[in-house]
Amino acid sequence: MAFGRSSRSRRPVEPVTLKILVAGGFGVGKTTLVGAVSEIRPLRTEERLSEAGRPVDDLAGVEAKTTTTVAMDFGRITLREDLVLYLFGTPGQDRFWFLWDELAQGALGAVVLADTRRLEDCFAAVDYFERREIAFTVAVNCFEGADRFPIETVQAALDLDPEVPVLLCDARDRSSARDVLVAVVEHAVARAERSRETAAT
Repeated sequence: MAFGRSSRSRRPVEPVTLKILVAGGFGVGKTTLVGAVSEIRPLRTEERLSEAGRPVDDLAGVEAKTTTTVAMDFGRITLREDLVLYLFGTPGQDRFWFLWDELAQGALGAVVLADTRRLEDCFAAVDYFERREIAFTVAVNCFEGADRFPIETVQAALDLDPEVPVLLCDARDRSSARDVLVAVVEHAVARAERSRETAAT
């Protein structure tokens, strides 16, 4: 007599692990987003802002900020039983950008966090991922008191390709941050499929 395999005898699913970067300007909410969504205690490399750094760290709009990421933030989220994302938050200041090339190796895609009060601060991140042909999604972190603009206005201001997704989010909210990460994965997978189809023709 044949018996169906019991749930106890099923092999555990070996999840696919993907690397996602969380980038953007200084004080835009990268550490907050990683911390909000990570299912493990995030690894943070934060240091207190010092008087010596004031001439080079623009605190306009983020005057209450007291710490800064000097290497990276790291977190993990399981989207499905078979899909795990490793999150790497990049440092925002220009003087730490030499770390980006190391962090970007092997990344499936990226989130570029934007603040409409300092939208120009994310230009460098957008340019970085465009030049390296890394799929990315722009997520506008909706800070309290910041002006809200239509997605089309943000797309035009950043001169984005029409295929680049733009979302509104609250980096403090787990479900909102998770939606952003899902959008990055979906965009990166769709882009990879289009590239394969183009190569096959």
